[in-house]
Amino acid sequence: MIDILYFAWVRERIGLPKERVETSAPTVMALVEELRAREERYAAAFADLASLRVALDQELSSFDAPLAGVREVAFFPPMTGG
Repeated sequence: MIDILYFAWVRERIGLPKERVETSAPTVMALVEELRAREERYAAAFADLASLRVALDQELSSFDAPLAGVREVAFFPPMTGG
């Protein structure tokens, strides 16, 4: 089981702030593909990965990063300072 957190417009498109899913995805990208295949709202949220960032266990990461041992994945748009 893995916890997935959604922030900002990602949360708005999916309609959930977080969820726990069972996955055998080896990488973040494989997890994204699983989520996209679920429903249209996930496909819409993950349509443009260039506008998304990902963190694994609260560390910025990449979409090709492995998920082995990861407990939490967070998806969010790029942040700006202010």
